[in-house]
Order: sequence, then C-alpha cells, then structure tokens
Amino acid sequence: MSDDEAATAWRRWHEQRVATVSAPYGPLALTGTHWLAETVPEDLEGRIPAVPGRWRATADGVVVSAAPEDGLELDGKPLDGEARLGADEGPPAGSRLAAGDVRLVVIRREGEWAVRTYDPGSAARRAFAGIEATPYDPAFALPGRFHPYGEDRTVRVENADGRARGLGLGGELLFTYAGAPHALQVAVDGDDGSLWAVFADATSGDSSYRFRFLRPGTPAPDGVVTVDLNRALLPPCAFADHFICPFPPPGNTLPFEAAAGERRLKGALAAGD
Repeated sequence: MSDDEAATAWRRWHEQRVATVSAPYGPLALTGTHWLAETVPEDLEGRIPAVPGRWRATADGVVVSAAPEDGLELDGKPLDGEARLGADEGPPAGSRLAAGDVRLVVIRREGEWAVRTYDPGSAARRAFAGIEATPYDPAFALPGRFHPYGEDRTVRVENADGRARGLGLGGELLFTYAGAPHALQVAVDGDDGSLWAVFADATSGDSSYRFRFLRPGTPAPDGVVTVDLNRALLPPCAFADHFICPFPPPGNTLPFEAAAGERRLKGALAAGD
C-alpha cells in the first residue's frame, strides 16, 4: 500500500471511530457502573440509586425483579417479576434489558457483577466535539515482530477506577523507532490471535491522553506484524469515567513521543487530559 493509500485508509478509519464512539449507545453514553456488592447494601433492599428494579448478584448471574411501575422491559416486553441475567456479550444497543431509552448491561469482572447504564442523552455525548487525532504519518507505521511467551502471564495493574486487576499477557511486540529497539507487552485474543497493547509514551498526560490502546491485528505465522502507531486508540475511559480501563503494565511506557493516532478529546472534555 502506498503512503497516499495508507493516508486515505487512515482517514476512513478515523471517521468510523468518531461515528462509533458518538453512536447512541457508544462509550459516551455510559452513565454508571454499579457494582452490586457495593451499591446494593442490605439497607437499600436491592435498590441501585437511579436504576429501576431490585437487584442481587448470585454465583452464576444477576437477578432483577421489577413491577410494572418500574418501567423495565426485557426483550421488548414489560418485566413483571424476576429475571436472571448473565453477562452481556453484545453491544449495549442490543441489551435485553431497557428502561425507556436507557439500556442496562450486566458485566462480570474477576467474579464480581455490575450493572451498567447507557443513556443516549448523556451529558458527555451531548458535549462531544470530536477526537483530536494526528494525520497519518508513515514514519509511525513500523515493521514489528510478535514474540510469544512460553505461557500466558498475568500481572496486576491499577485500573481507571482505582482498583488493581489482573491483565493477561501473551508476549512482546518488538519494533525499532529512530534506530532504537522497543518492546510492548501485549495480550493475545484467544479466538483470532490478534494483539492488544496498553501503552503510554512521552506525550501521555500532556498532548495526549494519559495512556492509549493499540490493536495491531493478528501477526503472520512467522510473527511479522505492523506496529502502526497511527492507529493508537483512546481507551473507553477517555470518553466516560465509569469504564475500568487497565493502566499500562510495567515496561509499556515508550520513551519517545508517539505523536500519532488519537490523542485526546476535543473541547471541554479534553481539559486536564
């Protein structure tokens, strides 16, 4: 692919990203993540503040009970009684449970259950002015190689909500920039073998968000893969405070300025990033 073709592909990618994050039930619509062990103490009798119904976590799912006046709908029908829900696997727009325009999504992290609320009328979505992104620069499309570990590793890293959680890592992404070798620890998708890195660099917290994601795709059988920093992504927690994104693991802070890809939100939502 020529540089002009790559630049055109990048512009399309960026336009699609803006459309995705600003969609009615995209990350800007997340208005709450309610951990059931914390937000449903006994004195609230199963109530989550500002969320209809009564909730309780079990070993294998979440049970919600509602009366008609709660206004909850399950699979498009009013919920009158109890329903048991597992973790949602699809996008929020397809959630089985809704309260008017708000979608309710059940998640599980390290054995703990939570309910998320997605509201297309959220303040963050209304205020969204776009994503600051650096135009395509071929100097940041770097040849790389994936070096798998002998076995998967798990490291504890702080998350955006202040908790430490396990981050699974399957190997290292090796590449060279400005004549110096670099490496990023990466997770490996169990289904398609695609790679995912959480990284920071010399621009983080200054002209870029405090950390970003990189998804280089699936390496070739010999490990060859392109490390295209032009496709650096803002993490979900850049769009809403209620996401629990992991911070970069030790060693995943690049010493140079990766002035490429998505940098931060435009306008008021970027203040302080």
